[in-house]
Amino acid sequence: MSHIVIDEDRCKGCALCTTACPKDLVHMADHFNAKGYRPAAYIDPDGQCIGCAFCAMMCPDTAIVVYRSVKK
Repeated sequence: MSHIVIDEDRCKGCALCTTACPKDLVHMADHFNAKGYRPAAYIDPDGQCIGCAFCAMMCPDTAIVVYRSVKK
């Protein structure tokens, strides 16, 4: 299953990734990181991520890593 990992310590809360996700799986967190920013949070309880990497391409802080599933 494809998914992303957001490095909260690198995220500055610009929210560009939230607009890029076609499945609306990235939202802003309710908490703050160590630098005082509200980081992005990946919320995908149903496994809808398609691994498109649009969120990672939009991230100016390179805080998102995309893991794509391999179809057999």
